[in-house]
Amino acid sequence: METLLENDVMIDENISQIMDWDSLTFSIYPTKSMFIAECDENGEWRTGNLVPYGDIKLSPAAGVLNYGQGVFEGVKAFRSSKDRIVFFRLEKNAERFYTSCERVCIPPVPVELFMKAVENVVKDNSDYVPPNGKGSLYIRPVAWGTGPVLGVKPAPSYTFLVYVSPVGPYFKNGVKPLNLKVTNRYHRAAPKGIGNAKAIGNYSASLYPRKLAINEGFDEVIYLNAADENLVEEVGSANLFALKGNVLKTPRLAGSILPGVTRNSALFLAKEELGLDVQETDLTLDELLNADEAFCTGTAVVISPIGRISTDDAPYVIGDGNTGKVTSQLREMILGIQSETTKDKFGWIKPLNS
Repeated sequence: METLLENDVMIDENISQIMDWDSLTFSIYPTKSMFIAECDENGEWRTGNLVPYGDIKLSPAAGVLNYGQGVFEGVKAFRSSKDRIVFFRLEKNAERFYTSCERVCIPPVPVELFMKAVENVVKDNSDYVPPNGKGSLYIRPVAWGTGPVLGVKPAPSYTFLVYVSPVGPYFKNGVKPLNLKVTNRYHRAAPKGIGNAKAIGNYSASLYPRKLAINEGFDEVIYLNAADENLVEEVGSANLFALKGNVLKTPRLAGSILPGVTRNSALFLAKEELGLDVQETDLTLDELLNADEAFCTGTAVVISPIGRISTDDAPYVIGDGNTGKVTSQLREMILGIQSETTKDKFGWIKPLNS
């Protein structure tokens, strides 16, 4: 039996039987449904409900269109080795979404509503969760100013939406060390700005520098601290780490760096499981270029090794240019917990209630 969605994509109810899971890429694929909740002019979020996946309508004066008043999250659901659907540290995403909303004057979406919405969407689209080892279901919660507004001020009303898409591995042909470009021509975020919120404007600012870097043959951009360009901050959409000896450093959360969930997980595992000297501190460009290992973390990339970094003056090989031991260990630990091939000693896995 088939269902016709608003965007004229025919979806078979037995999608899991007809999907070519091996051909999945990290891109959008229409699914069955999405969740929508509205916030009234009193700042109260309504319960919300599932609706067919499809286009939405917006006023041309919507706050999100005119002033960029919006935030989002990136979450994954996995079909684990126990043949059940699980989430990885979902409550951390819910908490960050709450604080991101606060920062851009969106009435914060309650953690309970966020969790319920995500679980309901995944349950209704469970057939789209790839088999274990074939990918994951990428979940995109987003909230924005819906009401019309003229003049720089918060919108009068808001929408919270959650949609999902099955995705294949971020690196289709296996993980390879990244080749990154340091830029001092552009900054990702300013100190005391909104770099520590998952706000939509942060990412639009990174599109052009990334385009330039890709045109030069690089994978992504490393951004420097806007107040002190001797310090590094982040890759375009991921947190950054550098290992020297037994010391693992990552830039401290000082207002312009996103508090990544995978970042937090890597810090904990590096200290508690690997016994490293973990430091959230200033990380200089020189320290990064001379590191034994370097890697970046994020929901999409998990933990990805950095093999080469180029400045305007010269290219630098990190370690021997290959994936380092610690990088591999941390990646395998997180993937093992997510797939439930490794025991979850920390309570990070939340099963989807059937």
